[in-house]
Amino acid sequence: MSQVCGRTRNVVLKCFGFSAGVILAVAGIAKIWSAFGTSKVLGEYDPIVGAKFRLLMLAVGILETAIALVCFFRKRQALALSLVAWISTNFMVYRLGLWWLDWRRPCGCLGSLTDAIHISPQAADKIMKVLLAYLLVGSYSLLFCQWRQQRRTPSVAAPRPH
Repeated sequence: MSQVCGRTRNVVLKCFGFSAGVILAVAGIAKIWSAFGTSKVLGEYDPIVGAKFRLLMLAVGILETAIALVCFFRKRQALALSLVAWISTNFMVYRLGLWWLDWRRPCGCLGSLTDAIHISPQAADKIMKVLLAYLLVGSYSLLFCQWRQQRRTPSVAAPRPH
């Protein structure tokens, strides 16, 4: 029975890691691409960070892409899960800050990709909120499950030399 549970857990970890990697890679590449665009908003300052949106989009896009690569190529998923939890927590705090400031514009999370795939910025904002919830709940749930599993598994102490 424990072998079946272990295999199922590994499949869930791999599927979540891959899907989180895809989400972060698409969002990251979209931000990097958009940072080199000509949109007027790129010259404005972000109300939370205080940097120009162009620089913020580029920096966050690179960070998301790097975390996506960890999700794709890391054999042990603890680091990938921790990074996904960390970045999604930061995104949630950022969005809460925008809400606190009564920011009315939709998040430019996908940059100019919304124009390329013909969806409104409002629709993209709603999609990104759902994906953020998925990343938050998924990463923290899986980290919690791993933590509980480690607590249940007795560690094998190395014999001490006499």
